[in-house]
Amino acid sequence: MIRDPGSRLRRFFDHDTMRLLAPGDDSGVLHARGSVDGTPAVAFATDATRMGGAIGVRGCRRIVEAIDLAVRERVPVAGVWHSGGARLDEGMAALDAAGQVFAATVRASGRIPQISVLLGPTAGSAAYASALTDIVITSAGGSTRVAHLVAGDDGTAVAAGRRSVRLLGSPGRLSPADVTPGSTLGRSLDSFLPRDHHQDYDVRPLLRALLDGDPLELHAPRAPNLVTTLGRFAGRTVGVVATNPQHLGGRLDAAGAEKAARFVRMCDALALPLLVVVDTPGYLPGPGHEPDGVVLSGAQLLHAFAEAVVPRVTLVTRRAYGGAYLALNSAALGASAVFAWPGTELAVHDPAEAVPILHRRRLAGVPPEERDALHERLVRAQLETPAGRVDAVITPDETRRRLAEALAAAPPGRGTHSNIPL
Repeated sequence: MIRDPGSRLRRFFDHDTMRLLAPGDDSGVLHARGSVDGTPAVAFATDATRMGGAIGVRGCRRIVEAIDLAVRERVPVAGVWHSGGARLDEGMAALDAAGQVFAATVRASGRIPQISVLLGPTAGSAAYASALTDIVITSAGGSTRVAHLVAGDDGTAVAAGRRSVRLLGSPGRLSPADVTPGSTLGRSLDSFLPRDHHQDYDVRPLLRALLDGDPLELHAPRAPNLVTTLGRFAGRTVGVVATNPQHLGGRLDAAGAEKAARFVRMCDALALPLLVVVDTPGYLPGPGHEPDGVVLSGAQLLHAFAEAVVPRVTLVTRRAYGGAYLALNSAALGASAVFAWPGTELAVHDPAEAVPILHRRRLAGVPPEERDALHERLVRAQLETPAGRVDAVITPDETRRRLAEALAAAPPGRGTHSNIPL
């Protein structure tokens, strides 16, 4: 495993573009500027060959210099971490210097993209510093507690860091005229949904068909009922939030709402338009979930979408029930546009669960052999068509073009808030 900070930074930057900001020394940190797939960037690396990568006053000063330079030049900054934290032999001075790194990271939050790549054990002040950034990527040997993406090895982790810099640092421009009809995988978009309306499915193939190229999914193991991913769409980097019926039937829970809220706030702070793909029967039912904080996390998601000023468009593919309908970028929360596919179902509550409550006496009053048929008729009566609840009902084949046009027509915006770790 390569541990030298100079070698690690040369792997991160494009060939022959790295320029050191100061000569290498025993400070424990090397910082440099260069390009990543042509995108200008600043990066620093802790020196794992000295004292386990521990950093003191001079090393922290170099990290602050790198962050402040990136802010002045409006380019991404990446940290390549392998560090045991503050140098104990420097005492409180090292601790104070670590606090200055935290302060610089927070000052830059929401102003420029900040990426952390953890290529070995990262503890103490180094762990906190990386956790304050927008995207945290770890190799197999790195800390995984706050990771957005876990790579199998150092090379894959560095490649993911480079891809993050490219997506966030060179976002591109929306060009609806260049959007091809149908999907990018040569199949109709609705073919990625099962014929049985009640059957679960993995939403990620649908997202790959909707976007241009392979998306970069973040926090995949955490709350898999919600997918959060970055990708290119119509020539522009966008953020995608999607319910995933493969897990919990696509229901929202506390972990999923919190995961989505953090992602929405990051996209808003970094001026990334949002696509929201919804197929959900609502929030996970039952009072037993309140100790998990579903109300608080649900409020965080409501706040994140209502606060966001970037263009944000919602597509309902199959169903949207209850509070989840509102929380996932509804028109009431200021969505730029809300579209639905034909046959989409909207309801205040999952009709299959609501009917036995609302019509208990009526169901009990018919013979048992007629009860199922009556239940089905009452369920259908509970459903509302999308008309009047969405901006338009659109076909799957025209979906990519209509989404691109809606994003392009919305006023551009960028949140004025930072990206606090939720």
